[in-house]
Amino acid sequence: MDQPRAMLFDFSGTLMHFESAENWVRTVTDQAGLGLDEGEVEHWAGRLKEAGAWYGAYPTHVPDHLAELYETRDLDAPHHRACYIGLIRESGWPWPELVEALYERSNSPEAWVPYPDALEAVSEAKDRGLATALISNISFDIRPHLKHAGLLDLLDAVVLSYEVGMVKPDPKIFQLACDTLGVDPASAVMVGDNAADGGGSALGVRTHYVDLVPVEQRPDSLISVLREITAS
Repeated sequence: MDQPRAMLFDFSGTLMHFESAENWVRTVTDQAGLGLDEGEVEHWAGRLKEAGAWYGAYPTHVPDHLAELYETRDLDAPHHRACYIGLIRESGWPWPELVEALYERSNSPEAWVPYPDALEAVSEAKDRGLATALISNISFDIRPHLKHAGLLDLLDAVVLSYEVGMVKPDPKIFQLACDTLGVDPASAVMVGDNAADGGGSALGVRTHYVDLVPVEQRPDSLISVLREITAS
């Protein structure tokens, strides 16, 4: 394999992961003074995951009245808000006054955790002379999240679907990232956690996948990928 000139990273499930559903519920309800016991926290975390309202899960079923919003959620911030607030309500969440608080917590930098080797992997990529970019299907600005994790200054480009009007796996979003970095797609490597991250393969981008698991279960996959593709 020829030495790459650029590393492209996915955001959610690759560089960072949303907090556990239990922590999400506990944080919002504690701030509201509800003091749920662990059984209640686990129950509502499970209901929210089943509905797809937690960012680490996909809905088991998208209700018809939310289907169009769900399809366009990563292209339009108002659609994303309406979609996920709708999914929270679909879970049966019994505190309507906290629906907005749950949604806002989902998008806050404090609710997102970097994988243990994310900073090391992106930093080492830079040290090896590689251009770096992030490509994410997302409907809100995650630059504060990346800054909070110490990653933003290590990225030469941040390409967000809602800002550019394209979503993975559309090859055009990968081409845009490569054009921004000034590299040929065939000299770029994409690291992601699902099939949409492989959309650049049509352009010659090489794709490596990491497992979508909680942060504590994946300590060194990113650095392993980097060292594999840059091994002489």
